[in-house]
Amino acid sequence: MAAFGRWSGVAVAATLAVIILSGGCKEDGKLGVAGKIDPKTMPSMSTVNVATLISDSGITQYKIVSPLWNVYDEVDTPYWNFPKGIFLQKYDRKFNVIASVAADSARFFRMLNLWRLDGHVELKKEPGELFMTQQLFWDQRRNRLYSDSFIHIETPDRMLEGIGFESNDRLTKYTIKHPTGIFPVNEDLRH
Repeated sequence: MAAFGRWSGVAVAATLAVIILSGGCKEDGKLGVAGKIDPKTMPSMSTVNVATLISDSGITQYKIVSPLWNVYDEVDTPYWNFPKGIFLQKYDRKFNVIASVAADSARFFRMLNLWRLDGHVELKKEPGELFMTQQLFWDQRRNRLYSDSFIHIETPDRMLEGIGFESNDRLTKYTIKHPTGIFPVNEDLRH
């Protein structure tokens, strides 16, 4: 009997040692995973199939539609990322669409109030003006749109093309930095 008591004590001690050691390994594993998570490389919010309205002073200004919206708040320059494309509509005070923007991808740098649109970028301004480029910046602080890329503009009476573009954000006063062509539009051929 004394031998049994001695061996059972050893067995209990060995079992406790295994439990403590295995628990320690699990804890190390958890810390290892947590140590690999870097908030600066991960979105703090990720939303799929977004359709949202943005207002200012109680007045709806914009509608944003996107298949994926990632928010990066923990980086040095916080931004929103729309890697799968974006469609944005701008409204007047009576909720009429006055302009729309579509792009293959976009980023909005919140602190700078700056949009960067990339890929196939199309701006449509009512009534009937179309602006197409590969990259466009929209500086909301300065009420300015600009690009160093090729730009194609269609108005009711002409088409303009060139490299580089600058405009107010209402697209009422714009300049092509290096024009490559101005073409009158023949209404009979347009339709």
